[in-house]
Amino acid sequence: QVQLVESGGGLVQAGGSLRLSCAASRRTFASYAMAWFRRPPGKERESVAAISWSGGGTTYADSVKGRFTISRDNAKNTLYLQMNSLKPEDTAVYYCAAGGAVATWALMREYEYDYWGQGTQVTVSS
Repeated sequence: QVQLVESGGGLVQAGGSLRLSCAASRRTFASYAMAWFRRPPGKERESVAAISWSGGGTTYADSVKGRFTISRDNAKNTLYLQMNSLKPEDTAVYYCAAGGAVATWALMREYEYDYWGQGTQVTVSS
């Protein structure tokens, strides 16, 4: 079992920045690919970004490419999401997830991620 706790959400104006963190409970953090997903109000959950076990590989949804950066610090068992140039359409509950499969982690399939945090709210005002 891996427990994940997100933090860093809040209210920000359009064009602003936020940095989300996801702290993992176990030292086996480096054994998992990690990802961020989000659920906009009234919509289905969608993928945002994912990162490989070592951090050497990353992938992003088209909607956030060039604005968001995913990173991880395996020594601190922590995942990050730096969000810049935020838009009102980025408003959502953001979740971190651990898991992924060796060959397909970059496809960001929800069912391949076994452990999930409780989510943190990000609200971007226009």
